Amino acid sequence: MFKRLKDWLEARRIKRMGFTAEQWETAIVGWQVMERYQGAERDQLREMTFRFLARKTILSGAEFQFTDAMCLKLATMACVPILHLGLHWHDHWKTIILYEGDFVPNRPYRSDDGVVHPRTPGLSGEAWQRGPVILSWQAICESGPNTRHGKASNVVIHELAHKLDMLRDGANGAPPMHPDMRPGEWHDIFSAAWDRLKNDMQHHRSLPLDDYALTSPAEFFAVCSEAFFESPETMKEKMPKVYGLLCQFYRQQPVAA
Repeated sequence: MFKRLKDWLEARRIKRMGFTAEQWETAIVGWQVMERYQGAERDQLREMTFRFLARKTILSGAEFQFTDAMCLKLATMACVPILHLGLHWHDHWKTIILYEGDFVPNRPYRSDDGVVHPRTPGLSGEAWQRGPVILSWQAICESGPNTRHGKASNVVIHELAHKLDMLRDGANGAPPMHPDMRPGEWHDIFSAAWDRLKNDMQHHRSLPLDDYALTSPAEFFAVCSEAFFESPETMKEKMPKVYGLLCQFYRQQPVAA
């Protein structure tokens, strides 16, 4: 009974928003990832996008004037990774704060040289353990397979991967496993990939990911998630075992078998 009432109220909110399939298609033009989703999957993703927007609140950062089209594109990027997981994977948070460009958190920052600065440098995205997701529209527009130092970039997928990661013991690079997955295998494969890339970086060899991935296990999972969706062919070729685990976790195979 309560589920039927909840679904009815959500349907009313979606109807009031007034989004159309044509608006959605226009909003996602140019995002190459969408070429992989056709037919029933595309329809499912569009409906999930509308439901996502009915459940979340998008607020302006620094009085940025965003549009419906921006919200539709952002929400679609948020829904792609959970298309076969379900919207309930994001039920534990509600708010997105959208800035035009990078934002500067009001907190101290220790640089690599050990100096403590009064404020953190500008960020393109941030996900709080018990709070909102903060995003830069400029960074969203720079999504693609080769846009961050020649490597894959998608700030929405990155920050929402953190949110998925936080569902199990905080942001540590180990999101909740499905029943048919083995946590030990996840740990072993991701640790081996981490060590290999760390060694490659130390020896100045080319990396398949942006080296920000080596900041922490949490960032490694988030950057791998970006690459999995934005540059899956490269990931499958260079990091096949990690690619295989992400196929299991996200329940998707971006590279056709």
